Amino acid sequence: MLAFVIPIKSPKVATSWQGVCQLFERTLRSVCNQTSENFLVVVVCNEIPQINFSHPNVKYLKVDFPVPNSTYGAKGDDKAKKIVAGLLSVRDLQPNHIMPVDPDDCVSNKIASFVESSPNSNGWYVDQGYEYDDGSNKIAIRKSGFNTICGSCNIINYKLFNLPESLLSYEQIKFDRFINGHPLAISDLAARGNPIEPLPFPGAIFIRDKVGESISMQEPLLAKFQRNPKETVRGFKKLLLSPINTRKLTKGICEEFGLCGLK
Repeated sequence: MLAFVIPIKSPKVATSWQGVCQLFERTLRSVCNQTSENFLVVVVCNEIPQINFSHPNVKYLKVDFPVPNSTYGAKGDDKAKKIVAGLLSVRDLQPNHIMPVDPDDCVSNKIASFVESSPNSNGWYVDQGYEYDDGSNKIAIRKSGFNTICGSCNIINYKLFNLPESLLSYEQIKFDRFINGHPLAISDLAARGNPIEPLPFPGAIFIRDKVGESISMQEPLLAKFQRNPKETVRGFKKLLLSPINTRKLTKGICEEFGLCGLK
């Protein structure tokens, strides 16, 4: 079974809580649009988003984590710790793989079925994916390097996460650095002797939303470089060399990824 984990920011740090809910509802509809029913979605949040969608495979996990300050690092750590809480909450269900999903992206409906066919794999990273400006009638496809720009990009065997026996206090929660720095999964897991492979099809859509709630889009380039200089340079080189083609947004793409206008 594949478990998607979606961390939601606190309403107290949201520019618009209504906007967060709208983006999340589209993401949740996308994730639940899988061609296989063998999946679970764990939504980790301070407050349950107000949306008009439900699905029997969705579980909400409320946490009482403190509200992070306004810095990118604090927001990123809060997101990572919520993912850890989600990982621990599904331990007894013994999922084969975990895919963290940002609450403003869309994912392919083929992912759960594909993962189901290789339950013992170390996992995959989304090398190919789409970039989309919300509301546009065009979409761009990136043939490689997608995992360097979008957090919804890693599908990792549950056994490869370093997890405590139970959820510690907020200050004590530790996490694999690739949970907060998604491009690091390839190198970190390879160094452990557990390499992951590129997903053989476009796996997600990175959406540049007009609401402005994306954490990754709020981080200045200099801060990215200071945090992980080698990975930042490597990622930009890969992006520059990666072919990207803009095309008309088709009905087929919208149906596969659950991409729709915000309600």
